[in-house]
Amino acid sequence: MSVQPGWYVDPADPETRRYWDGEGWIGAPIPVDTTPPEGPPPPEPAPAAAPAPTPHPGAPGGYPGQSGPGPAAGQPVGAPYRGQPGAGPYPGQPVGGPGRWPGHPPAPGQPPGWPYPSWPARPSLPRPHGLPLASYGARLVARLIDIFVLFLLNVAVNGWFVWRLLGELAPPLREAWRRAETADTTTAPLPPAGQQTDALWLAIVLIAAALWFAYEVPSMAARGQTFGKRLAGIRAVPVEADQPLGFSRATRRWSTLGLPTLLWYCAGFGLLLQFMDAVSVLFDQPLRQALHDKRAQTVVVQLPRTRPDTRTTPRDRANPPGDTP
Repeated sequence: MSVQPGWYVDPADPETRRYWDGEGWIGAPIPVDTTPPEGPPPPEPAPAAAPAPTPHPGAPGGYPGQSGPGPAAGQPVGAPYRGQPGAGPYPGQPVGGPGRWPGHPPAPGQPPGWPYPSWPARPSLPRPHGLPLASYGARLVARLIDIFVLFLLNVAVNGWFVWRLLGELAPPLREAWRRAETADTTTAPLPPAGQQTDALWLAIVLIAAALWFAYEVPSMAARGQTFGKRLAGIRAVPVEADQPLGFSRATRRWSTLGLPTLLWYCAGFGLLLQFMDAVSVLFDQPLRQALHDKRAQTVVVQLPRTRPDTRTTPRDRANPPGDTP
């Protein structure tokens, strides 16, 4: 869509107007506050031809004091070359404004010389309470450390129940292993597991969930950090303010990820729910919230790692270290 002919503000001199004939600027400029006449300006008289300068000896076609060839054929003497500063636009090209490159047509519906629209800049990541969001890697490292600590706690507390469960499952497991080693193709059913199998499974998952609750909720309520988060240098904070989570919010945050532990014995359905919660942070923008973060309205931020350098910190000579005032 071409710009209609008319009087427009000259982009080269915003205090003047010039007439645009649909292909280029014509006529002399007029002050911007003057009412422009209707129609195009009268044609300007042709300037008197200047006498051709004498070529410099030893420089064919050159000007005095100029090195290299002279102007192209048909170019007025004394006019700047194309591509030279001050040369102006090419024939049929509007005067370029900011953000315009040579030869680019004006945007549809815009007067000549206006900047051409560009792609929007990529938005910056949010900084809740002035702190950067924790990276995916830092959150993964913190979670792996917490899982290892919980594993050690379960070995100490749940070990006896796990050993009893393996004893109840031993008859069918031994028979299945024997058939696999001897290539036995019998279709007889495996011997049943012990009668206490279901009770032991329930005790194990209840103890595991209780240990997880006792390990995570109190520390998250007070500091927003577990042991793993403290080592990774990250902390969970409420979205609305930089303050402790409190017991109620920490419980809501844990329950979304921790309560599915009770469904581990249901063909691993609880593990599937926990995996979906853990990976949901990879698809959330812009706050990188997992499902348990969304329920508790929390975000995980990266804490500053800078610490004061004791070698450069000025010491109080009146109270040196070790002296009691």
